[in-house]
Amino acid sequence: MNLISVLACLMTVYMMVTMASPLEKRQYAGDGTFYNVGLGSCGKNHGNDQYVAALNAPQMKNPGNPNHNKLCDRRIRVTGPKGSVTVKIVDTCPECKYGSVDLSPSSFKQIADLSAGRVKINWNWV
Repeated sequence: MNLISVLACLMTVYMMVTMASPLEKRQYAGDGTFYNVGLGSCGKNHGNDQYVAALNAPQMKNPGNPNHNKLCDRRIRVTGPKGSVTVKIVDTCPECKYGSVDLSPSSFKQIADLSAGRVKINWNWV
């Protein structure tokens, strides 16, 4: 191989590694809860029957105008004791700790019984 080919290969590998988002690879753990959905911090109205969620404030890191948060409308896969569900981030949970997610009732039902109220979850970006 000549030097130009080697450099081109190295540049391609470098770009593939650096462009892969670390958010996509990490698994997070915390508490899963549910709330009455309405107008979220992302600036849109949603309902309890939709698969949506509020991400904890430490991870949401809202800017001056939370409607412009880059995490709004991103999807996560949440796994609880009863199963898994994919939800869209539409709100911030101010009182939730790092790793925790506040789900719509319909989303929470996919991972646990509503009567549980709070369950241990794992989640990742999809």
